[in-house]
Amino acid sequence: MKVSDILRVKGGTLYTITPEDSLADAAALMAERDIGSLVVISYGKVVGMLTFREVILAVVKNGGAFGTTTVYRAMDPGPLTCTMETDMDEVRRMMLERHARYMPVIDNRMLMGVISFYDVAKAVVDSQNFENKMLKAYIRDWPEGKDPSEAA
Repeated sequence: MKVSDILRVKGGTLYTITPEDSLADAAALMAERDIGSLVVISYGKVVGMLTFREVILAVVKNGGAFGTTTVYRAMDPGPLTCTMETDMDEVRRMMLERHARYMPVIDNRMLMGVISFYDVAKAVVDSQNFENKMLKAYIRDWPEGKDPSEAA
């Protein structure tokens, strides 16, 4: 399974912000849209990722207030990225290794979407459920006179 398979099912809604925007505005947008991340774009390029993790760290660092903090001061300037052709096993490995919950998908320097750890987990579960159904159907249709437990 590839990243393109997940984005096809998930859809292409993207939420972005600029580095110059205020952190308070970013947090308000995330709360309003019920999203956990924003891709930070500058001059058409992905320059960072802002998740609730970065928002919370910045607010705590600022004594519990947003103050005048900008997205630039709080964002992760080196987010993990993948392409439409990246295999899901590789995405899982990368996300687990870096404790990343969100990953921008970039194809030919263009932002195509964002996949979350939830999207990856859901794809794995859906794939396993499909395999499980297929195996059960195969066993149900076992040829007459043969015992499925003797198949091994």
